[in-house]
Amino acid sequence: MVDAVPRPRPGGRIRLVVLYGGRSAEHEVSCVSARHVLAACDPDRYQIEVIGIGTDGRWVDATPLLAVLPDDAAALPEPDVLLAGSWPLPSLPPPGSWPADAAQQRIPATLEPVGALQADGAHTTVVWPVLHGPMGEDGTVQGLCEVAGVAYVGAGVAGSAAAMDKALAKTAFAGAGLPQARWLGVAAAGLADHDRDAVTGLVKQVEADLGWPVYVKPANMGSTIGVSRAADPGELVAALDLAARYDDYLVVEEEIRGRELEIGVLGLDPLLTSTVGEIKPSHDFYDFDDKYTSGTADLLVPAPIPEDVADEMALLAVAACRALRVDAMARVDFFYDVDGRLLLNEINTLPGFTPISMYPRLWAASGVPYPHLVDQLVDLAIRRHQRRSTRQTSR
Repeated sequence: MVDAVPRPRPGGRIRLVVLYGGRSAEHEVSCVSARHVLAACDPDRYQIEVIGIGTDGRWVDATPLLAVLPDDAAALPEPDVLLAGSWPLPSLPPPGSWPADAAQQRIPATLEPVGALQADGAHTTVVWPVLHGPMGEDGTVQGLCEVAGVAYVGAGVAGSAAAMDKALAKTAFAGAGLPQARWLGVAAAGLADHDRDAVTGLVKQVEADLGWPVYVKPANMGSTIGVSRAADPGELVAALDLAARYDDYLVVEEEIRGRELEIGVLGLDPLLTSTVGEIKPSHDFYDFDDKYTSGTADLLVPAPIPEDVADEMALLAVAACRALRVDAMARVDFFYDVDGRLLLNEINTLPGFTPISMYPRLWAASGVPYPHLVDQLVDLAIRRHQRRSTRQTSR
């Protein structure tokens, strides 16, 4: 648990560059999350720039949106719309404000550090990649920021990449002795064209090691995209086909009967943990529709669990983050099975920031309201960058 964390001390305005959209299947979710991050930013504290990344990878300066976006807008316009010059609002600036042919030139300008880093944040550039999923949450954009020498919100390159890849993460968790469900890693290439021997061998391994039913997931994807449940060999093949649309590596995992619990992690050293929340899906599992569309899942904060279980979950969450070198921000997901075991599921290093997202709700219940959480995450980005900037890089 954590008490309310003090706000960063006042100083010059921080240049906060918010990246949204992106090339992953979670593009639309990013547009919603970014809208609410921006709404929580104090204009006296931040000089805000907004950069959209299209599904084709082009970058576009969407900062003019800030002057005309309605207060009740549920999401930022998709970058593809801006790049195409199809303005969603009549009062948007003229098409020349978003030159599609020059969009890529925004990259160096966006990541250019402004002035010297100072403890109070004056003359500091911080990039917030509100980019869920591959090519945003997986260490790629984080690496770009590292090369450019600018601070960024969220976990570092190694932690982001390891947490995004469920197979790598589960291997690291096993090495650290952390409890988790039984699982198998599968290379999609090995199942190409429904090779009969490969599929038959996998079915036998699933039956022997995991049992039915199982869940099949792309190793590198979030928001439950590409995830499905398989109760027999036929459904397994269909589930593998679906997951393989999104990644070269897949995870097949035993079904756990129990409850889904989540906890927030915030900080550098030490890592602080939030209160625990519980998800009660309206479907077989907590899928995309529950998370972002229907809002019909029950989110219980705090979760009705014994205090000693919450304490154990906090310890396991920190241990899991340490195992993957994750810091700054994470939501750690667990199963609490019918036998009373806590089983680690996964770490999300750029959790959703929509109004119904669990991460900000967990911290609000722990005494850190949404705008305050935004300040803390930016402050952590600056502190980590200052620390890393002292490291020697030459002989």
